[in-house]
Amino acid sequence: MVTETAISPVRDAEAAAGLTPFLDALRVPPLLRPSRAEALAGIDIDLKATWVRLHSQLPPTRVWAYDGHFPGPTIEVRRNRRLRISWNNRLTGTHPVTAVEATPAPGAPPPGDVPGRGDAPPLADVAALPPWTVTHLHGAPTGGGNDGWSENAVSPGDSQLSEYPNDHRAVAWWYHDHAMDITRWNVFAGLAGMYLVRDDEEDALRLPRGEHEIPLILQDRNLDLDEDGRPTGGLLHKTVVVGKDAHGKNVTAAFTGPYTLVNGVIWPYLDVSARWYRFRLLNGANARVFRLRLVDDETGEPVEGAAWQIGTDGGLLPRPVPLDGPLPVAPAERMDLLVDFGRLRGRRIRLDNVAPGVAHPRVMQFRVDSRPVRDPFVLPPVISGSFRRITHGTVPGHEHRLIVLTPPGTAGDAHPGLWEMHPAKPGEVPVPGAGVIQVKGADGTVRTYRRGARTFDDALGFMVTHGAWEQWSFLNLGGPTHPMHIHLIDFQVLGRDVYPAGAGSPFDTALGGTRAPLEFGGRVPVSAHDAGWKDVIQVPAGQMVNVIGRFQGAKGRFMYHCHLLEHEDMGMMRPFVVMPGEVLKFHHGETGGHHGGHHDGS
Repeated sequence: MVTETAISPVRDAEAAAGLTPFLDALRVPPLLRPSRAEALAGIDIDLKATWVRLHSQLPPTRVWAYDGHFPGPTIEVRRNRRLRISWNNRLTGTHPVTAVEATPAPGAPPPGDVPGRGDAPPLADVAALPPWTVTHLHGAPTGGGNDGWSENAVSPGDSQLSEYPNDHRAVAWWYHDHAMDITRWNVFAGLAGMYLVRDDEEDALRLPRGEHEIPLILQDRNLDLDEDGRPTGGLLHKTVVVGKDAHGKNVTAAFTGPYTLVNGVIWPYLDVSARWYRFRLLNGANARVFRLRLVDDETGEPVEGAAWQIGTDGGLLPRPVPLDGPLPVAPAERMDLLVDFGRLRGRRIRLDNVAPGVAHPRVMQFRVDSRPVRDPFVLPPVISGSFRRITHGTVPGHEHRLIVLTPPGTAGDAHPGLWEMHPAKPGEVPVPGAGVIQVKGADGTVRTYRRGARTFDDALGFMVTHGAWEQWSFLNLGGPTHPMHIHLIDFQVLGRDVYPAGAGSPFDTALGGTRAPLEFGGRVPVSAHDAGWKDVIQVPAGQMVNVIGRFQGAKGRFMYHCHLLEHEDMGMMRPFVVMPGEVLKFHHGETGGHHGGHHDGS
């Protein structure tokens, strides 16, 4: 990992509308650990409107919350013990989020870095939203009927009944709202929480537990201001206008805000003993990609040799990975971290976001007790002995899918787009042509693909055989980094291939296709942080990220999408169906995959 120089000490509180950082203690969500009998009978979790304090210098904030907690309770289960949950919509009143679209002003700070709405009027259509919700257990292999299908949301007084087999290695999942078209505002309102699966392999490691294992749910928010410029505590979803679409409507960037919350508290502190701690970290933000680094609060110098990553989205890594540089975490990614505060006795340590251009880098502070502690934990050299790395040479025969992520302005679409591609035979499509992409792989072979779908409501394209391995390739032709999530499965990253994007690329946004084949430009190494089981992967512009996974454990209709919630709501989401192979033989539609071969020719 690249080492960065220490950032300067954080700026004074005036930069954040008068809120003092590190004034409030970190809240830890309550633990919900159903017994075997309770799990089989089913438990109830009520979605409620409630009031919380995000900071002691703020008035209470109205939120929507699971069981009245923001974030929701941490649910903990054992592997292979089924859990039935009735998610009961008990929400009342108006939507707690005010939404505005702000226009940048010359010479002024970026609107997203500034608290308050300014002179931007509230969006009446958002204010009129009803409490319409559906909960998705992110990462869980569960049947399509239990996955939280976006259009199957429920209204107040109704319940969503879901059953989770929990047939999975030890892992940190999370649950959140997934209602069609309005996920960005429902999650922003507070509908998110963590879900932990335990197993015997994890138990044998004797990792820090109880009060020494803590979830850290990172989110960013903006807050409304009163007429005197003081924050009211009201949740403000302020996005920044970047242009107009063909109909004259505003086009906005995905949300980022000036206040960072950890477990629902703005810039909290945590008192810790001088011993090992385990942190189950989740980026629950709408769109912000964090680059996290531990720094000494007094000097601003990076802290090295005290932190390790032991797990990713899908479970434990084979070996601990030292965190001696910034850790990039995109929305919906989870990181399983260990910190040895025994090395840091008596010090105050900050967790900062050192991503470029961040106006408010503080995240939280750790206050390490000066007293020595007898801590029996020793970091083992092997974390998961059951982990097996998948390569092109070891994976069984598999289908291949190509998904192209297009930049804003492609073929008249003002927003970034998601195209499902299908291989085209010679002469089948005009070259160049709209919706036609040509790729020249590492082996020199030119492959031609035609677009099969570009909106959520287009015809179903991907039919997957249950139990089959598939390689999915996400090609980003320009624009922001997209964290791509596939429901149902875990996958591993096979490789990151470089292809041209942006200026100088043969992809013509006006045409909506390539004028010449996209030329393979080499490979970016897969980082140790991405080398485990994943269900979200960062796809930056100019890369084709190839992932491989097996579609097993459940059948039905699922979806994949960008996990920038604003992008998801604006159309970067598509369905797929998993069916038994014996049944799929009778399907008359197009399955959308092809056997053998890879884009890079390997």
